Amino acid sequence: MTTGKINVSVENIFPLIKKFLYSDHEIFLRELISNGTDATLKLKHLTSIGEAKVEYGSPIIEVKIDKDGKKLHIIDQGLGMTADEVEKYINQVAFSGAEEFLDKYKDSAKDSGIIGHFGLGFYSAFMVAEKVEIITKSFKDEPAAHWTCDGSPEFTLEPADKTSRGTEIILHIAEDSLEFLEEFKIRELLNKYNKFMPIPIKFGTKKEMLPNPEVSGEDAPEDTKTTEIEVDNIINNPNPAWTKQPTELSDEDYKKFYHELYPMQFEEPLFHIHLNVDYPFNLTGILYFPKLGSDMQIQKDKIQLYQNQVYVTDNVEGIVPEFLTMLKGVIDSPDIPLNVSRSGLQADGAVKKISNYITRKVADKLKALFNENREDFEKKWNDIKIVLEYGMLSEDKFYEKAGAFVLYPTVDDKYFTLEELKENLKEKQTDKDGKLVVLYAGNKEAQHSYIEIAKDKGYEVLLLDSPIISHLIQKIESDNSGLTFVRVDSDHIDNLIKKEEATISKLSEEEKTSLKTVLETIVPKQNYSVQLEAMDSQAAPFIITQPEFMRRMKEMSQSGGGGMFGMGNMPEMYNLVVNTNSDLATTILATEDKTAQESLVKQALDLAKLSQNLLKGEALTAFVKRSFEMIK
Repeated sequence: MTTGKINVSVENIFPLIKKFLYSDHEIFLRELISNGTDATLKLKHLTSIGEAKVEYGSPIIEVKIDKDGKKLHIIDQGLGMTADEVEKYINQVAFSGAEEFLDKYKDSAKDSGIIGHFGLGFYSAFMVAEKVEIITKSFKDEPAAHWTCDGSPEFTLEPADKTSRGTEIILHIAEDSLEFLEEFKIRELLNKYNKFMPIPIKFGTKKEMLPNPEVSGEDAPEDTKTTEIEVDNIINNPNPAWTKQPTELSDEDYKKFYHELYPMQFEEPLFHIHLNVDYPFNLTGILYFPKLGSDMQIQKDKIQLYQNQVYVTDNVEGIVPEFLTMLKGVIDSPDIPLNVSRSGLQADGAVKKISNYITRKVADKLKALFNENREDFEKKWNDIKIVLEYGMLSEDKFYEKAGAFVLYPTVDDKYFTLEELKENLKEKQTDKDGKLVVLYAGNKEAQHSYIEIAKDKGYEVLLLDSPIISHLIQKIESDNSGLTFVRVDSDHIDNLIKKEEATISKLSEEEKTSLKTVLETIVPKQNYSVQLEAMDSQAAPFIITQPEFMRRMKEMSQSGGGGMFGMGNMPEMYNLVVNTNSDLATTILATEDKTAQESLVKQALDLAKLSQNLLKGEALTAFVKRSFEMIK
C-alpha cells in the first residue's frame, strides 16, 4: 500500500473546484460518464489498430444507485488504468489523459470521438461527494488498483481484487447533495446530458414481453405465448440521426428524430437542414424549421449544442446566427471552443466561421426547396417568414442570397419574389417620379376598405404583417432606389401613383375653398390635416390616412428601433381625405344650419375613425349616442 499527496499547485484546490469550477453541480454526472466514454472509445481505437490485444466486445457504461449506502456508482468497460496511470492521470490535477492520448495517436485517433480537454472533469465528483473511490483494472496484464480520497489533498492507492477490465467510480454522496441518490433525479440528468452519448448507458432494468420458447402451436392459450423477462434499461441512443449521412436517412427518420429531441412537440416540423462539414472545422447537426409565431423571444433557445455527442447547452448564441436561434435541432462540433466548465463559449475565430457556414448552408437549402417545389414552399411561407425576414435584417450574407427565395404575398394569396414583383408592377404602379410603388397592407381585416379601393383601381396589394416589416422595408428601399413601399391606408394612393387622367371634381375651386374652411373649423387641427380630393363618387366620402413616413417611424420605434428615432411622445397625426365628388361633400357645403352642418361633419369623421379603429372611450360613447338620436 502506498500513500502520498496529490500534485496540485494550490492547497485549497478542492474547495475551489466545489465552488467555482462548474456553475451547476449536476454537471458531475456528465463529466464522469464522458470519462467512461473516453476510456471505452480509446480501447476501441487501440484494438482497431492492433495495439490492444483484447476483445473489444459490446461495452456499456452502467450507473447504479446504492441509496442505503449513500453511494453512486459509474462503471465502464473501457481500457482501465494501472496504478502508475492512476498516479499520473488522477493525482496530477489538470493533466488531461485525453489530450495526451490524442497527441500520441494524433493521425489515427482524430475521428475517435474522444471528449476530454482539461483533465478536470473527474474532480467535479467532489462537488457532490465527501469521498470518492476508483477501482480500476487496465486492459494490460497488470494488477487492479484502488484509489481513495476524501476531498483533501490526501489519498490512498492500493491493489484491488477487480478482475474485469474497466473502471468503477464510487461517489459517497455528501449530506448536502442527497438528491443525487434519487432515481428520478439521475434519470433526469442522464436524459438531459447523456441522451445521445456514443456508448450505451445502462440505468437499472426494465421488463419486456418476448415470445415464450417453451410454448408452440396456434392452439396454445394466448397468455402463455409470451413471457416477461428483465433486460438492461439502456437510456440513450448511441447513434442519433445527426451522426449519419443524409443518404442513410428518410424523411420519416428525420421526423422520428425530431420527436426524440422534443417528446412534447406534437406538430411535425416543416422541413429540415442536415449540416455536415469536415473542413475547415468539424461540424454536424440537423436544424428543423417548426411552425413559428410572431413572438421571436418565445421561440429562442430550442437548439441543443453537443460536443462529440455530449450535451453542453441550449444557448447557442454566437455559434448559430441569431435569426436561426428560433429554429430547433442539434449542432455538434468538437471544434467549438468552450470554457473550462463547458458552460460557455470562448472568444475564437472558429466560432464566426461556424456561424457563417450555418448561414450559407441554410440559405442554400432554402433556395433548393424553393426551386424544387415552389408550390409547397409558398404554402409554408407564413410559418417561416419571421425567421427569414429577421435574417435579412441581421445577416448581410443571408440578405445577399435571400432574393432567390424570399416571397412577398398579396392579399389574394399570390406570391412574388422581389424581381417578379418589380416586373409585375412596372406598367401600372409608378409615381410621378417614375418610382415603382409597392402597396401593402399590415392587417387584411382592419384595412379591408382601403384594400378594396386599391384593387378596384387595378392595383396589386401585398400582405406584409410581420412585427419587423417596417425595418425590412427600409432596408429593401435603401438597396432598390427605384422602389418605394406605401401602406394602403397611408397618404391616399391616388396622390402617389401616376394616373393617365385625373378625376374631374364636381366642385368648383371656390366651392372647394369654402368646403375646406368649413371642415377645418370643425375637424381638430392638432390631429388632422384636411385634404380635398376628387375621387369616384362611389368611394367613401371621408377617408383617414396617415403620412407614410410618420407611421413608419412610429412602427419602427415601437418594434425595437427604439428611442433613436425620438418618436415616442409625438402626437398621432392623420390626413382626413374628403372626396369632393361624394354626395356628402355637396350636402355639407349646402347645409346652412351651422349646428346641423357640424353634426354631419362630426358623424362622418367618427365613421371614418371607426373604420380605422381610432374611435375609443368618451368619443365612441358620444358617437353611439348621437347615432341613435339620428335614427330615432
